Amino acid sequence: MRQPFATEGRPQLPTGWRRLLARLPIRLYRAGLGPLFGKRLLLLHHTGRVTGLRRSVVLEVIAYERTGDTLSWTITSGFGPAAAWYQNLRRAPRTTIQFGSRHYCTTAHFLPPEDGAALMARYAPRHPRLARRLCAFMGFEVDGSEAAFRRAGRSIPFVRLEASPGQRAR
Repeated sequence: MRQPFATEGRPQLPTGWRRLLARLPIRLYRAGLGPLFGKRLLLLHHTGRVTGLRRSVVLEVIAYERTGDTLSWTITSGFGPAAAWYQNLRRAPRTTIQFGSRHYCTTAHFLPPEDGAALMARYAPRHPRLARRLCAFMGFEVDGSEAAFRRAGRSIPFVRLEASPGQRAR
């Protein structure tokens, strides 16, 4: 199945000391310091689609919603649909996350480009500097207008992680 998201111009994965720095939040979560990140980051656990090994990555939460007993977190792949965690969730959408100090069993739902456009249009006014930097990092030119952020949002893969009632892991 063809992905609707552009991959040209996406940044390369960090290597060397940049990779160590990018993975530092994983160590902080493992040390019990997840609450330091508030509602901005989560630790996603996923299973390697080739190796079957457990993997972890810290991702920014674009939107966090609580509707009745259901919780959901929307995340995005800044490295595009080729990111390992994204591909792993495509293969096995049921996973666990750590949000603050709590663990949740979740199911990944891959959002269509139009939903991504709406999400980016809502995210940008709340975090204007970060939205511009993220778009530049991902290779998208934005002029600060809602239309520009919508265009970028159509090309960015968004994933909604949903935890049903009673799905708290521990």
